[in-house]
Amino acid sequence: MKTVYNTATSLDGFIADQDNSLEWLFSVEGGEPGSESGDALSETEDFVNGAGAIVMGATTYEWILEHEGGKPWPYRAPTWVLTHRELPRVEGDLRFASADTDQELRDLHADMVKAADGRDVWVVGGGRLAADLARLGLLDEVVVSIAPVSLGGGAPLLDGRVRLRALDARLLGPFACLRYEVVRD
Repeated sequence: MKTVYNTATSLDGFIADQDNSLEWLFSVEGGEPGSESGDALSETEDFVNGAGAIVMGATTYEWILEHEGGKPWPYRAPTWVLTHRELPRVEGDLRFASADTDQELRDLHADMVKAADGRDVWVVGGGRLAADLARLGLLDEVVVSIAPVSLGGGAPLLDGRVRLRALDARLLGPFACLRYEVVRD
């Protein structure tokens, strides 16, 4: 079991544009299923389907809701959404929480690990959450698919200092797919 931040980023290191949108990612040529990068999409889908727990911030949650159009939650694993606001709910195993202190984040992570029952915990985003988990020694890996596009600004891949050790690098269609181990200080 690992806690893994698995995401896509622009070449200049942003996971969402200035409007908190991911539309830029879906417009990358060659990113559709059936293309050479379909292997990357399939690999990501296998990871997502095997995750035992999911955690994300409110902005990511709201973007997913907006683009799912009122459908039930698209993931089977229990999902924690970190927020201080009341957010709309859809059908699915959703758990809203806040983690304002390091101890609250540690406790929340312990709950996610327990719920994951030996499977990986998927950190969807954002970059501050992933960096905070890394700082606390709770993040094991960063898996990132780098898209051939520059956004010039937006939500950073990692919003804080995180030391990484390269484990794997592959080119799948237009994406550079990288896997890193988080170096614990």
